[in-house]
This record gives sequence, C-alpha cells and structure tokens, in this order.
Amino acid sequence: MSINTVSKIDDLVKVNTVLISVSDKTGLESFVPAIVSINPEIKILSTGGTYKRVKEILGQAADKHLTPVSDYTGQPETQGGLVKTLDFKIYLGLLTETYNADHRGDLKRTGALPIDMVVVNLYPFEQTVANADVTVEQARGNVDIGGPCMIRAGAKNFIRVASVVDPADYPAIITELEALECMTTLELRANLARKAFAHTAQYDTAIAGYLADRSFADIQGAYDQII
Repeated sequence: MSINTVSKIDDLVKVNTVLISVSDKTGLESFVPAIVSINPEIKILSTGGTYKRVKEILGQAADKHLTPVSDYTGQPETQGGLVKTLDFKIYLGLLTETYNADHRGDLKRTGALPIDMVVVNLYPFEQTVANADVTVEQARGNVDIGGPCMIRAGAKNFIRVASVVDPADYPAIITELEALECMTTLELRANLARKAFAHTAQYDTAIAGYLADRSFADIQGAYDQII
C-alpha cells in the first residue's frame, strides 16, 4: 500500500486551524467572529490585506487567534505580495494525514500545524478582462497562483480539510460548526471539494480562453516598448 493511501479517516474533524486568504472579503465580518466564538482556541493564519481585515474584525482578540502567514512560515512576503503562501509548511498542513505516523513526524520535524479549513477566493481575473480597456499586463497580473494551489490542496484532502471558495457558503458552514462543536462532516467537506475543483477549473478556463483569443502579435505588441 502507498504511504499516501489512508487506512483510517474521521467523519467529524475538529477545526482548530484555519487559513484565510481572500480577494473578496464579503462576509468575513460575520464568519470570523463566529468561528472564534464556536472554538475559543482556534488559530487563524492569514496574509496581506486579509490579515489586516481579520485583525480589524477581531480587535483585541486578534492577539490570541491571528497569526500572519509570514510569521508562521518564517518567510516574509515578497514585495508586492508576489509570493505569500507557497511554502512547505502550508502545504504539509493542508495535505498531511493525522493518522499517518510518517506525516505526524513531518509535522513535528517542521513545526507545522494541520490546517483544517482553507478559506480562499481568487484574484478577479474574469472581472478584470471583462473591461474593454484591459491590457495584457493587467490580465497577466491577475492570474492567481497561490490561491488555486491552496484550494486544490485542501480539496484533494477533503477527507480532513474543508476547502471554502464561496462566501455564500459561510452561513451553512457556521451552522454545521455550531451544531457539532466546531467539527465538519465528511459530507460537507466532499461537497466543498466539488465546488472548489469546479471553481479552479472555471478560473483556468477563463485564463486559457483569454490567451487563446490573442495572437502572438497582440501579446508582443503589449510589450513592444519594453523589449
């Protein structure tokens, strides 16, 4: 049997660590206080503008619950936020299986935490390219890399991790967490995984379509002045 094939999982998984990194911050003002209220020991990892918004929402409670991803990983964000979450500790936390002794050893060796929920939505690529005046460079700059990676890692590991991509799902998630002492069911995680993979597929399709609709001459012309 493969070392990465599980032999035991749980239907109910306690949400102790959440990673939040969103472009659309709708609903955070109710979602974040709710998860903190349900689990007073919950840890929240966050980045950039999301970190600032969550800190604003939590107020003094941020000192207990909120940690910048850069502090957690020990790697500061690159200038302009180009690289924030592409880090070994993040993906170990998303992909690890807590019943796997080797995975537990990796967590201990690196000081990583199992991440039980990842809340991510992506740079607004489709909204950006819908603007008739958008440039190729503006479109390229709105291609999200870290977000899809986290969404896919969490969704792949739906047997333990809830991968949340839509703020409209926050109320249903909170309802389940309240009913189950901050635990998610396998059914919820599987449903979120379906939605997560559909979300990243649509996102990649939009990027592929944008590039397919432009000849190399169009692309080259966008950079003529700086080549």
